[in-house]
Amino acid sequence: MKNKSQLFMLVVSFLITTNGFAQTKRDKIIPKLKKHISTLASDEYGGREPGTPGEILAYTYITNQFKEIGLDPKGANDYLQEFTFVKSVFMSSACHLLIAGKSLEAKKDYFLLPYSTEGTSVGTTLNVGFGIVSEKLQYDSYKDVRYPANSIFVMEYGTPDHAGPHTKYQDDGDIRIRIDNAIKHGAIGVIFVNSDADEKDPEMDYSKRITATSIPVVFVKGALGVSLKTNGVSVSINSKFEKEEGTGHNVIGFIDNKSASTVVIGAHYDHLGMGGDGSLYRGEPAVHNGADDNASGVAALIELARYLKESKLKGNNYLIMAYSGEEKGLLGSGYFVKHPTLALENMNYMINMDMVGRLKTVEPTLLINGIGTSDFWKIAMEHITIDSLKTKTTESGVGPSDHTSFYLNNVPVLHIFSGTHSDYHKPSDDESLINYPGEARIIDYIIQMIQKLDDKGKANFIKTKDDNNEDAPRFKVTLGVVPDYAFEGSGMRIDGITEGKPASKGGMKAGDVVTQIGEVKVLDMMSYMKALGKFNKGEKATVHFMRGKEEQTTEIEF
Repeated sequence: MKNKSQLFMLVVSFLITTNGFAQTKRDKIIPKLKKHISTLASDEYGGREPGTPGEILAYTYITNQFKEIGLDPKGANDYLQEFTFVKSVFMSSACHLLIAGKSLEAKKDYFLLPYSTEGTSVGTTLNVGFGIVSEKLQYDSYKDVRYPANSIFVMEYGTPDHAGPHTKYQDDGDIRIRIDNAIKHGAIGVIFVNSDADEKDPEMDYSKRITATSIPVVFVKGALGVSLKTNGVSVSINSKFEKEEGTGHNVIGFIDNKSASTVVIGAHYDHLGMGGDGSLYRGEPAVHNGADDNASGVAALIELARYLKESKLKGNNYLIMAYSGEEKGLLGSGYFVKHPTLALENMNYMINMDMVGRLKTVEPTLLINGIGTSDFWKIAMEHITIDSLKTKTTESGVGPSDHTSFYLNNVPVLHIFSGTHSDYHKPSDDESLINYPGEARIIDYIIQMIQKLDDKGKANFIKTKDDNNEDAPRFKVTLGVVPDYAFEGSGMRIDGITEGKPASKGGMKAGDVVTQIGEVKVLDMMSYMKALGKFNKGEKATVHFMRGKEEQTTEIEF
């Protein structure tokens, strides 16, 4: 599309295409949108969390709508495509902790910390104080300590200044860093104890994805733990976790117009269930109905499918996809692009609708992300008019929703979004707050976009060079990569590279696994983010990473 004559002809062709549908048609779809959102966002559906009865109700409803419209099934099993994920992690009943031959009671006397590996360690206790090494603060718990073989290190959970979360040892006192230091000094296991009455005990929480270390790690409660600060006590630790797997389901329908190319229209239907990770609500567990996030997107998806099935637009086929697992890290769309039911190379472009139900009534502005991923987008947008609707755009194809999965596989993308609000990820995101006329206007906008691209051939793909999506996480610096949130190994695996950013300039590629940035070991997403927090713009660092089985390094500048 860099040829100026091609661009000129494309602009001319846009001028003579038809526009959207009339106000009367917008009015007619509002009752249908209301029916879809009222159903999906009802308490009966329980927040539509993947792997729950609410998800089953949701995908059954969506499947029935696809059948009613007359979409062809395009999942792995009729309309459905299943994928598995780790739903929860908990201590196994096979765990044991023997102190001087006496068995402690799991959960009551001790529990595994999420950093623990699975396995058995037998040795004797060695008190290493706080287990902190800080060159900056000239503090070293290991100075003048002798390390007998087969030592299980016992260390205080708190810090030397007894300042809790406000400690000056916040960086070097990080639990993961202390465990790594213990391993460097020969520990075959670590027992944390807490003798500081003002320091809170850790919680037995395995919901955060934390990559295991190479040794067992436990916390022993109360006076029993404090008694272990005596050296030479015999200890036997057997640590084991159980994982509960869940099953998520994408719902996939197809409109076959016998075209060589296919347009993907998508929206995620899962939400947060009763809250938990991702919820911004602080209170007793409550149903997070997710009317805007993203029953609104699914309602738009269903009505767009109905329109496209009945329309005369035959320039593309249409793959209509409702994803699950978006809230857990783009799991459903990520699984699809790795196990596509239709060849990715035949995909023309992808439009993703995530939160399209709360368009502001005063100065309504539609947020559109990804317009830099193809020349087609900007040209088409110049010739779309919906009443007084304004648009605000960003270039990047990377963002916190399912379009990212397709962009990383070289498909031009748009993310359509009506904006954030105070009910985001809270139980108050209810159907009664949906702006139905506003959502109908957004659907009209998308229809005009599809109409204008119907006979224009395959959209060109452009890799965007910056990630300025307002909803993306922000750090002081960025490596310029998209992490693979489904990666279960040690390190941070790269799922995509942003051109012009440090990783790209350093020669890194998708699939590389970052293991260290500067002096900080990267073992998981948590340590990756902490590593980034060590640097400021303009500073340089050596990045260690694995490419296949080969360890490599590169010098980058933030």
